[in-house]
Amino acid sequence: MLQLYDSFARIKKDFKPYNKSNVLLYVCGITPNNATHLGHAFTYVMFDALIRFLKYKDFGVTYVQNATDVNDGDDVIKQAKETGKTWTEIAQFWIEHFQKQMDALNVMRPDKYLLASEFIDRIVSINEKLITKGFAYEKNGNIYFDISKFKDYGALSKYGNEQMLMISTERGNDPKDPNKKNPLDFVLWIKDDSEPNWKSPWGNGRPGWHIECSAMIESTLGEQIDIHGGGRDLIFPHHESERAQTESFTGKKPIVQHWMHTGMVMYEGEKMSKSLGNLVLVEDLLKQYSPSAIRWLLLSHHYRHPWEYEEEELKNCEQKLQVLGSKLQEKTSGDWKTIERYLEDDFNTPEVLRYLQTECAGETLKKGLELLGFEIKN
Repeated sequence: MLQLYDSFARIKKDFKPYNKSNVLLYVCGITPNNATHLGHAFTYVMFDALIRFLKYKDFGVTYVQNATDVNDGDDVIKQAKETGKTWTEIAQFWIEHFQKQMDALNVMRPDKYLLASEFIDRIVSINEKLITKGFAYEKNGNIYFDISKFKDYGALSKYGNEQMLMISTERGNDPKDPNKKNPLDFVLWIKDDSEPNWKSPWGNGRPGWHIECSAMIESTLGEQIDIHGGGRDLIFPHHESERAQTESFTGKKPIVQHWMHTGMVMYEGEKMSKSLGNLVLVEDLLKQYSPSAIRWLLLSHHYRHPWEYEEEELKNCEQKLQVLGSKLQEKTSGDWKTIERYLEDDFNTPEVLRYLQTECAGETLKKGLELLGFEIKN
């Protein structure tokens, strides 16, 4: 029985999807305004490998991923103004860049790749419903979610109000916004007449970040899904807020059976991020190392745990693969059930790679590598 850790329950749970023939899986995508770094790759390679294993276990999978091409944070719009290009040109350029890097790492493209800007009408209608049901309010053309109406806000992150306020402030939430009833109330719609903007009952504006994913999931997968994934830094405020607003407008719980979050990739002692500028770019690594070596590096770390990037480790991965290349021609050895057992235990790819390296050869090795998405060249 496959068991996966649920970030909400904080335990490993048997994986029992609503429908085995159609596992509903959504992974939060990039904000398309910068180059793809190793932290991005860790998340999407991990979910790619998980999907491959689910399909091997005879689960059907519908995989949806998005790009946040527009929201109240204006990341893409800001870059457009700085470069003189349109916001759509900026978004498309970085989306294509991201997809090129993922293609190089043999990451399968999702069944549906969504742009937040394509769901404005649904976002508006959800906001209207939240207002009608008393979970949201309008003030001066802005719409906010009223967290006091959602009693277990914070249950996913397990944070108290003080910690939630500190983190949300660090990520752009203005706790002193005079339009808010509560400093932790979050934006569903922001009034703004600058371009781009869309019409709404409250005036021209743009959607909040969190409501975008709720609209995209509900529109394409439905009101309840099996797996919702993303980096651990999305637990709060993004996924916490997403859970609150979705359960509020649908009236259904839980919206997600398994919340799955990948650990942070560190570099030079800090989380790899645009704001710190300590990015290790996939395109740079691909100039020196094989895609399989990068993929091996990523899968050699358990998906839930943070880890520090060190180039020496990547060099070792390249060397390991060279040795394994010769072992593919040897007599078959290794127990396939052991490989399955590791993967069924919260998708323990590090143990699988260790086992493949030390105990397997021939067809077992080839089958194991292919299962995890490594391209085998005959």
